[in-house]
Amino acid sequence: MDSPVLVPYRSFIQVDRGSSTPVYLQVAHQLINAIQRGYLMDGHKLPGSRLLAKLLGLHRNTVVASYAELDAQGWVETRPSQGVFVRNGKREKPMKLAYGGGGVLASYPRQTGFQFKRWNVLDNPFDRSTAKFSLDDGLPDHRLSHVGYLSRLLHTNMRRKGNQAKLGYHNTMGSEYYKENLANFLNLTRGLHISRKNILATRSQELSIYLVTETLISPGDRVVVGELSYFATNMILQKAGANILTVPIDDEGIDVVAIRRLCEHQPFRMLYITPHHHYPTTVTLSARRRVELLELSAKYGFVILEDDYDYDFHYDGSPLLPMASADTGGMVVYVGTFGKSMAPGFRSGFIVAPDRLIAEMDKLLGIMDRHGDTLTESALGEMIADGEIHRYLKKSIQAYRVRRDCLGQVLASKLGHCVDFTLPNGGLAIWTQWPVTLNLMQLQKQCLEHDLYLPRYLLYQSHNYCGIRFGFGSMAPEELSDAIQVIAEATDAIS
Repeated sequence: MDSPVLVPYRSFIQVDRGSSTPVYLQVAHQLINAIQRGYLMDGHKLPGSRLLAKLLGLHRNTVVASYAELDAQGWVETRPSQGVFVRNGKREKPMKLAYGGGGVLASYPRQTGFQFKRWNVLDNPFDRSTAKFSLDDGLPDHRLSHVGYLSRLLHTNMRRKGNQAKLGYHNTMGSEYYKENLANFLNLTRGLHISRKNILATRSQELSIYLVTETLISPGDRVVVGELSYFATNMILQKAGANILTVPIDDEGIDVVAIRRLCEHQPFRMLYITPHHHYPTTVTLSARRRVELLELSAKYGFVILEDDYDYDFHYDGSPLLPMASADTGGMVVYVGTFGKSMAPGFRSGFIVAPDRLIAEMDKLLGIMDRHGDTLTESALGEMIADGEIHRYLKKSIQAYRVRRDCLGQVLASKLGHCVDFTLPNGGLAIWTQWPVTLNLMQLQKQCLEHDLYLPRYLLYQSHNYCGIRFGFGSMAPEELSDAIQVIAEATDAIS
C-alpha cells in the first residue's frame, strides 16, 4: 500500500477558486476520479485532513467536508482511530501516478475506445466567419420578422389552461389545431385538396426530406436530381445509400427528355425536384414539363419528391401551382416550410402525402422527435386562423421585391461586364454565371480580406460552368450594394 504522503495529490487535485462549484466538492470529485480510474486502490489510506489541507493549501474544514461527501457517496470508509480508507475502488495493480504535470485526472478522453461509423457525407458545409458581411443562399431577414406578434401568441398559449396538458409526456400527436389550419392555408394558396390527415408537421425542411428518404429509399435505389441540386438533400440521399443520377437543367427547368431516357434504360425509384424555383439556378419548371413529369411518373412508377422551399416568395404575377395540386395517382410527396419569412425558431417543416404514407412516417418521427413543438405550432395555427399570415406575407414580399431589384441593378452596374443573370420572379436569391476562367476560391479569399465572406456552398465551379448563388433576403439594399462593390473590386484584383 502506498504511503499517503508519497501519493502526488497535488498533481491531480486542482482547485479553481473562480469556479461556481464549491471547493470541497471540487476536491471530492477529483478524488472520486482518481478512485474510479484506478489511481487510488481499494483499501488505500487517505492523508489525514490536516495533512491533505497542508498539501493542497486549504483550510482543514474544507478537507473534512470533502471526506464527508466521499463517505456519503460510498467511496471511502472512516475507521475510528485509524483514518479514512478508499472503498469500492479497483483491486488490481494501481495505475502509475506521475509527479507534476497537473490536472491529468480532470481531462476527458480525446477519442473513443471503440470503432464507430463516420458520416463523411454529412460533413457540415456551413462555415462561420467574423467578417462584417456574409452572404447566404437565400435566407429571410430576421430583422423583418414578426417576432413581437408571435411572442404574444406564445405567451397567450402558455397561459391557457387547456394548453398545459399538451406539455405532458403523453402528447405525441402534435398540434391537430395547427395541422387543420395549415391544411386550409395550403389548400387556399397552393390549390391542394387535403385534410390534416395528409400533413406531417416537422421542425425543418431537411427533417421532412430525411423522413421521406428513410421511409421510401433503400440502399442501392436510384434517385434522380438536377445536375446542380440542393446540397443538403444530396447529403441525406447519400447517407441513405441511394445511387444518385443527375440530369441537365436548362431555362425551362429539369430536362424531361433525359428523364424519359432514364426511365427506359435505368429505371429509378425517386425524382427529387424543386420546380417553383430550381435550386440553385432559380429557374421555374415550365407547365408543359410538369404535365410530362406527372405522366412519366404514373407510367413508370417513380416517386416525385417535390420540394417547395420558397413558394411564398413570388413577385411578378401568379405562381404556378405545385405539381402536388395536379397529382391524381398519389405519386407526389410534397415538402415545404411554413413561416420561412419569420425568425428560424418560429418555422415549421411539413410533409403532404396520402394518409397511409403519413402514418408510416409519423412512426419514425415519433421515435426521433416524440413531443414536437406544440406551443409554437399552436401559435402558428392562430396566425393562420386570424389571417395575420396573409397580411404579414404581403408586407414582407414588398420588402424582398425591393431587395431583389436592388441586387439586380447593382450587379448590372458593377459586374455587368463579366456576369450573366436573369432576375427571378420569386425566391430570395439570384443565380449568376461567370467566366469559367475565374477561380472562385481565389475570389472568396480576396473578398474575405475585405471583410466579406462568401461561403463555399454558394460557389459552383467545374470545367463546364462557374456560378454563384447570391441570397438577397437577409441584407438591406445598402448592405447589398456594399457587398457587390467588394466583389467587383476583388474580381478586378484577381483578373
